[in-house]
Amino acid sequence: MRILGIDPGLQTTGFGVVDVEGHQLRYVASGTIRTTKIALGDLPGRLKVLFDGIGEVVARYEPDVATVEIVFVNVNPQSTLLLGQARGACLTALVARDLPVAEYTALQMKKAVVGHGRAAKSQVQEMVRRLLDLPGLPGTDAADALGLAITHAHAGAAMARVAQVTDLQRRQHAMYKGGRSY
Repeated sequence: MRILGIDPGLQTTGFGVVDVEGHQLRYVASGTIRTTKIALGDLPGRLKVLFDGIGEVVARYEPDVATVEIVFVNVNPQSTLLLGQARGACLTALVARDLPVAEYTALQMKKAVVGHGRAAKSQVQEMVRRLLDLPGLPGTDAADALGLAITHAHAGAAMARVAQVTDLQRRQHAMYKGGRSY
């Protein structure tokens, strides 16, 4: 399975692509989409760059699933709104290309990758480097995106198993209510 991780940002959005085979992770690609060449006041232009950039990444690497960081309220409400719009552009680009999307918080990603939710960006970079056997540290935005892909590689499998059990329980309950017992 190929997983695309997205760390949304209005100025810099990180992406990371990882292949998963069993418990084995393999680095495919990572990088950033930057909107800094667009005027600060041109929000629609910046969102278009993000939408188109995510579309290019999807077309080039053909992921099976994507994962995006969930954004929480920051100290500055205006920054939070702008970040939310950047995240929306990224999500829209993914679902417009029929990709299933999983979402994780930064805390969940840090716990999955580093082992604790208060990890520093440098710790995330180092663990991503180690987990993917990279020759050097990825940039912070790319490292977060790769961390999201790694998180989904581990948590996604567990969630799929829970969904299977829940579905089995639902079917068993339906059979029991239908008068059948096994």
